[in-house]
Amino acid sequence: MAGPTEAFGQAAIRRVLPHRFPMLLVDRVLDVVPGERITAVKAVSCNEPWYRAAADDAEFGYPQVLLMESWCQAAGLLATWEDPDPDVLTGRVMLFGGVSGVEYHRPVLPGDLLEHRATVVRALADTLIITGRSLVDGEPVLTVDSAVLTFRPAGELRPAPMGESHDR
Repeated sequence: MAGPTEAFGQAAIRRVLPHRFPMLLVDRVLDVVPGERITAVKAVSCNEPWYRAAADDAEFGYPQVLLMESWCQAAGLLATWEDPDPDVLTGRVMLFGGVSGVEYHRPVLPGDLLEHRATVVRALADTLIITGRSLVDGEPVLTVDSAVLTFRPAGELRPAPMGESHDR
């Protein structure tokens, strides 16, 4: 069993994930036990592009779809930590097949520090089942009962040239 690693910043995250600004939604990895669990953080700021058109405080809630994406990126870091392959054009592509039991507990606002926690429940060849939650000041803002993550070779996901089909 691997032990926990020390905190990692943007350079390490960018070596593992293909995401870049403005869609890289994890700022730092605080703790990771490869194949088991991860704790990562994302600082929410009103300077992010999705707040550009916000007119008042009621519109400053962090978009739930981005909260979910940020948690999924933390889960993706966990899934690929020991075997990163961020080249989605020629390498393996990480796909989220579905999530269930998702619950949003309260709005996330600029100034909040999201703490994402994800744990591998089961690993099956090229597929993982992960559970977790996101916290602000120790209180849950998101829970995910189950997320299914799988990997496919990039070549299998490209459309076949006109007149050809992929053999499966």
